[in-house]
Amino acid sequence: MTVRSAPAALGRWRGVRTQALVAGSLLAASIALHVRDPHQSGAYGFCPWLALTGTYCPGCGGLRAVNDLTHGDLVGAASSNLLLVGSLPFLAAWWLRSTVDGWRGVRRQVAERTAYVVTAVVLTSTAVFWVVRNLPFAGWLTP
Repeated sequence: MTVRSAPAALGRWRGVRTQALVAGSLLAASIALHVRDPHQSGAYGFCPWLALTGTYCPGCGGLRAVNDLTHGDLVGAASSNLLLVGSLPFLAAWWLRSTVDGWRGVRRQVAERTAYVVTAVVLTSTAVFWVVRNLPFAGWLTP
């Protein structure tokens, strides 16, 4: 059994502090969405974009998707916001990697080209989803 000194343990905590706060915040938000159902009209207000334009933004249905996920309904969650549900495995992998790296004290440098490519993919995917979900033939993408 390895006994770590207090400074070593404190260093590990500092390495994962941000990831722990993110996880705690997401857990609290998920519990709130589990308890108060966003499928009820007006439960969490309204989407300003939808109210102003009559079209769905990329985030529309996100609260309902999280509520469905907290009830174990993956199909219902995907029907509320496919972009959110589809991005969760990538976000979870990114969070897990950063947590393990923080715990080990590893600081990875991201190549500038990689950062540009990832940013372009995320922005393009979001824009395409935003446009397509508002087209008449893609009613199945609306929340």
